[in-house]
Amino acid sequence: MPNTAPPKNNAPEAVLFDLDGTLVDTAPDFVIAVNQLRHSQQLESLPAASITEHVSNGSIALTQHALNITTEHAQFASLRQALLDNYLNCIGQYSALYNGLDDLLQRLNNAAIPWGIVTNKPIAYAQPLIEKLQLADSCNVLICPDHVAQVKPHPEGLFMAAKKINCDASAIAYIGDHDRDIEAGRAAGMKTIAAAYGYIGNEQNIEDWRADSIAKHPQDIHSTLERLFSCTI
Repeated sequence: MPNTAPPKNNAPEAVLFDLDGTLVDTAPDFVIAVNQLRHSQQLESLPAASITEHVSNGSIALTQHALNITTEHAQFASLRQALLDNYLNCIGQYSALYNGLDDLLQRLNNAAIPWGIVTNKPIAYAQPLIEKLQLADSCNVLICPDHVAQVKPHPEGLFMAAKKINCDASAIAYIGDHDRDIEAGRAAGMKTIAAAYGYIGNEQNIEDWRADSIAKHPQDIHSTLERLFSCTI
Protein backbone atom coordinates (compact mmCIF):
# COMPACT_ATOMS: atom_id res chain seq x y z
CA MET A 1 0.00 0.00 0.00
CA PRO A 2 1.21 3.53 -0.76
CA ASN A 3 1.87 6.19 1.83
CA THR A 4 -1.32 7.65 3.31
CA ALA A 5 0.15 10.70 5.05
CA PRO A 6 -2.43 13.49 5.41
CA PRO A 7 -2.59 15.74 2.34
CA LYS A 8 -1.74 19.40 2.54
CA ASN A 9 -4.01 22.42 1.88
CA ASN A 10 -7.76 21.88 1.44
CA ALA A 11 -7.43 18.76 -0.68
CA PRO A 12 -9.76 15.83 -0.03
CA GLU A 13 -8.50 13.38 2.57
CA ALA A 14 -9.25 10.60 0.08
CA VAL A 15 -10.96 9.92 -3.24
CA LEU A 16 -13.14 6.85 -3.72
CA PHE A 17 -14.41 5.50 -7.02
CA ASP A 18 -17.05 3.12 -8.21
CA LEU A 19 -15.37 0.59 -10.50
CA ASP A 20 -17.29 -0.29 -13.66
CA GLY A 21 -18.21 2.73 -15.74
CA THR A 22 -16.43 5.17 -13.43
CA LEU A 23 -12.79 4.23 -12.93
CA VAL A 24 -12.52 1.48 -15.53
CA ASP A 25 -14.26 0.97 -18.85
CA THR A 26 -15.14 -2.71 -18.48
CA ALA A 27 -17.89 -2.75 -21.10
CA PRO A 28 -15.76 -4.32 -23.88
CA ASP A 29 -15.24 -7.44 -21.77
CA PHE A 30 -18.93 -7.65 -20.92
CA VAL A 31 -19.83 -7.34 -24.60
CA ILE A 32 -17.74 -10.43 -25.25
CA ALA A 33 -19.25 -12.34 -22.31
CA VAL A 34 -22.85 -11.46 -23.18
CA ASN A 35 -22.52 -12.35 -26.83
CA GLN A 36 -20.80 -15.62 -25.98
CA LEU A 37 -23.85 -16.43 -23.86
CA ARG A 38 -26.17 -15.52 -26.72
CA HIS A 39 -24.21 -17.65 -29.15
CA SER A 40 -24.50 -20.60 -26.77
CA GLN A 41 -28.27 -20.18 -27.08
CA GLN A 42 -28.11 -19.92 -30.88
CA LEU A 43 -28.81 -16.18 -30.80
CA GLU A 44 -27.10 -13.45 -32.80
CA SER A 45 -24.79 -10.89 -31.20
CA LEU A 46 -26.23 -7.76 -29.64
CA PRO A 47 -24.75 -4.35 -30.52
CA ALA A 48 -22.12 -3.18 -28.04
CA ALA A 49 -24.11 -0.07 -27.12
CA SER A 50 -27.12 -2.17 -26.18
CA ILE A 51 -25.02 -4.14 -23.70
CA THR A 52 -22.95 -1.25 -22.34
CA GLU A 53 -25.84 0.68 -20.82
CA HIS A 54 -26.71 -2.34 -18.66
CA VAL A 55 -23.23 -3.07 -17.30
CA SER A 56 -23.64 -1.05 -14.10
CA ASN A 57 -26.89 -2.84 -13.30
CA GLY A 58 -25.18 -6.13 -12.44
CA SER A 59 -25.20 -9.69 -13.71
CA ILE A 60 -28.90 -10.32 -13.08
CA ALA A 61 -29.93 -7.39 -15.26
CA LEU A 62 -27.31 -8.30 -17.86
CA THR A 63 -28.59 -11.87 -18.08
CA GLN A 64 -32.15 -10.64 -18.42
CA HIS A 65 -31.15 -8.23 -21.15
CA ALA A 66 -28.87 -10.70 -22.92
CA LEU A 67 -31.55 -13.33 -23.37
CA ASN A 68 -34.75 -11.31 -22.92
CA ILE A 69 -35.81 -13.47 -19.99
CA THR A 70 -36.89 -12.88 -16.40
CA THR A 71 -35.54 -14.31 -13.18
CA GLU A 72 -38.48 -16.74 -13.28
CA HIS A 73 -36.90 -18.58 -16.20
CA ALA A 74 -36.27 -22.22 -15.21
CA GLN A 75 -32.58 -22.02 -16.12
CA PHE A 76 -31.95 -18.43 -15.06
CA ALA A 77 -29.42 -19.28 -12.35
CA SER A 78 -27.32 -21.49 -14.62
CA LEU A 79 -27.48 -18.97 -17.48
CA ARG A 80 -26.40 -16.17 -15.18
CA GLN A 81 -23.50 -18.31 -13.97
CA ALA A 82 -22.53 -19.05 -17.56
CA LEU A 83 -22.39 -15.30 -18.19
CA LEU A 84 -20.19 -14.78 -15.14
CA ASP A 85 -17.92 -17.64 -16.20
CA ASN A 86 -17.59 -16.07 -19.65
CA TYR A 87 -16.72 -12.76 -18.05
CA LEU A 88 -14.12 -14.23 -15.71
CA ASN A 89 -12.44 -15.92 -18.66
CA CYS A 90 -11.98 -12.62 -20.48
CA ILE A 91 -11.73 -10.22 -17.54
CA GLY A 92 -9.36 -7.34 -18.21
CA GLN A 93 -8.78 -8.43 -21.79
CA TYR A 94 -10.08 -5.17 -23.22
CA SER A 95 -10.87 -3.19 -20.05
CA ALA A 96 -8.89 -0.02 -19.39
CA LEU A 97 -8.77 3.04 -17.17
CA TYR A 98 -10.77 5.88 -18.64
CA ASN A 99 -8.70 8.52 -20.40
CA GLY A 100 -7.24 11.00 -17.94
CA LEU A 101 -7.70 8.86 -14.84
CA ASP A 102 -4.21 7.37 -14.95
CA ASP A 103 -2.86 10.91 -14.62
CA LEU A 104 -5.31 11.68 -11.80
CA LEU A 105 -4.34 8.57 -9.84
CA GLN A 106 -0.68 9.48 -10.22
CA ARG A 107 -1.40 12.99 -8.94
CA LEU A 108 -3.24 11.56 -5.94
CA ASN A 109 -0.36 9.20 -5.21
CA ASN A 110 2.17 12.03 -5.50
CA ALA A 111 0.11 14.18 -3.14
CA ALA A 112 -0.23 11.30 -0.63
CA ILE A 113 -4.00 11.39 -1.05
CA PRO A 114 -5.26 7.82 -0.68
CA TRP A 115 -7.69 6.53 -3.27
CA GLY A 116 -9.80 3.43 -3.35
CA ILE A 117 -12.73 1.58 -4.82
CA VAL A 118 -16.18 0.86 -3.40
CA THR A 119 -18.09 -1.36 -5.80
CA ASN A 120 -21.02 -3.74 -5.96
CA LYS A 121 -18.81 -6.03 -8.05
CA PRO A 122 -17.93 -9.22 -6.11
CA ILE A 123 -14.30 -9.52 -5.09
CA ALA A 124 -13.89 -12.64 -7.25
CA TYR A 125 -14.13 -10.31 -10.26
CA ALA A 126 -12.95 -6.98 -8.85
CA GLN A 127 -9.62 -8.22 -7.49
CA PRO A 128 -8.37 -9.94 -10.67
CA LEU A 129 -9.49 -6.93 -12.69
CA ILE A 130 -7.48 -4.39 -10.71
CA GLU A 131 -4.53 -6.76 -10.68
CA LYS A 132 -4.72 -7.17 -14.45
CA LEU A 133 -4.75 -3.38 -14.81
CA GLN A 134 -1.85 -3.04 -12.33
CA LEU A 135 -3.91 -0.95 -9.92
CA ALA A 136 -3.77 -3.24 -6.89
CA ASP A 137 -0.52 -1.90 -5.45
CA SER A 138 -1.60 1.75 -5.42
CA CYS A 139 -5.26 1.19 -4.47
CA ASN A 140 -5.51 1.88 -0.73
CA VAL A 141 -8.83 0.15 -0.16
CA LEU A 142 -11.16 -2.13 -2.12
CA ILE A 143 -14.65 -2.70 -0.71
CA CYS A 144 -16.86 -5.28 -2.42
CA PRO A 145 -20.23 -6.86 -1.51
CA ASP A 146 -18.27 -9.67 0.17
CA HIS A 147 -17.15 -7.20 2.85
CA VAL A 148 -20.50 -5.68 3.87
CA ALA A 149 -23.97 -6.66 5.03
CA GLN A 150 -25.64 -4.08 2.78
CA VAL A 151 -24.44 -2.98 -0.65
CA LYS A 152 -24.91 0.40 -2.30
CA PRO A 153 -27.10 2.44 -2.17
CA HIS A 154 -26.55 1.74 1.53
CA PRO A 155 -23.49 3.72 2.71
CA GLU A 156 -21.97 0.86 4.76
CA GLY A 157 -19.22 0.20 2.22
CA LEU A 158 -18.26 3.87 2.07
CA PHE A 159 -18.07 4.16 5.83
CA MET A 160 -15.99 0.98 5.92
CA ALA A 161 -13.60 2.37 3.32
CA ALA A 162 -13.23 5.64 5.25
CA LYS A 163 -12.46 3.71 8.43
CA LYS A 164 -9.89 1.48 6.74
CA ILE A 165 -7.93 4.46 5.42
CA ASN A 166 -8.48 6.46 8.62
CA CYS A 167 -10.19 9.39 6.91
CA ASP A 168 -13.20 11.51 7.81
CA ALA A 169 -16.09 10.61 5.49
CA SER A 170 -17.07 14.27 5.14
CA ALA A 171 -13.62 15.03 3.67
CA ILE A 172 -13.82 12.29 1.02
CA ALA A 173 -15.04 12.48 -2.57
CA TYR A 174 -17.00 9.58 -4.05
CA ILE A 175 -17.42 9.25 -7.80
CA GLY A 176 -19.93 6.98 -9.52
CA ASP A 177 -21.97 6.48 -12.67
CA HIS A 178 -25.19 5.20 -11.08
CA ASP A 179 -27.82 6.86 -8.93
CA ARG A 180 -27.13 4.30 -6.19
CA ASP A 181 -23.52 5.56 -6.04
CA ILE A 182 -24.60 9.13 -5.46
CA GLU A 183 -27.28 8.06 -2.99
CA ALA A 184 -24.69 6.11 -1.01
CA GLY A 185 -22.18 8.95 -1.13
CA ARG A 186 -24.74 11.50 0.04
CA ALA A 187 -25.85 9.20 2.87
CA ALA A 188 -22.22 8.90 3.97
CA GLY A 189 -21.81 12.67 3.97
CA MET A 190 -19.20 12.60 1.21
CA LYS A 191 -18.77 15.00 -1.69
CA THR A 192 -20.29 13.27 -4.71
CA ILE A 193 -19.42 13.45 -8.39
CA ALA A 194 -21.67 11.83 -10.99
CA ALA A 195 -19.71 10.28 -13.85
CA ALA A 196 -21.87 11.25 -16.82
CA TYR A 197 -19.54 9.40 -19.17
CA GLY A 198 -20.39 6.04 -17.58
CA TYR A 199 -22.96 3.35 -18.24
CA ILE A 200 -26.09 5.44 -17.93
CA GLY A 201 -29.31 4.40 -19.65
CA ASN A 202 -31.21 6.86 -21.80
CA GLU A 203 -34.13 6.78 -19.38
CA GLN A 204 -32.06 8.24 -16.54
CA ASN A 205 -31.75 11.95 -15.81
CA ILE A 206 -28.43 12.42 -14.07
CA GLU A 207 -29.53 15.83 -12.75
CA ASP A 208 -32.08 14.04 -10.56
CA TRP A 209 -29.31 12.28 -8.64
CA ARG A 210 -28.45 15.51 -6.79
CA ALA A 211 -24.71 14.96 -6.93
CA ASP A 212 -22.49 17.81 -5.78
CA SER A 213 -21.08 17.97 -9.29
CA ILE A 214 -21.26 16.20 -12.65
CA ALA A 215 -18.21 15.19 -14.69
CA LYS A 216 -19.16 14.95 -18.35
CA HIS A 217 -15.82 13.41 -19.24
CA PRO A 218 -13.29 11.42 -17.18
CA GLN A 219 -10.72 14.14 -17.82
CA ASP A 220 -13.03 16.54 -15.93
CA ILE A 221 -12.73 14.75 -12.60
CA HIS A 222 -9.39 16.34 -11.71
CA SER A 223 -10.67 19.91 -12.13
CA THR A 224 -13.98 18.98 -10.50
CA LEU A 225 -12.18 17.76 -7.38
CA GLU A 226 -10.12 20.94 -7.23
CA ARG A 227 -13.25 23.05 -7.56
CA LEU A 228 -15.26 21.12 -4.95
CA PHE A 229 -12.47 21.26 -2.39
CA SER A 230 -10.98 24.64 -3.38
CA CYS A 231 -7.58 23.04 -3.67
CA THR A 232 -4.78 22.13 -6.03
CA ILE A 233 -3.95 18.48 -6.63
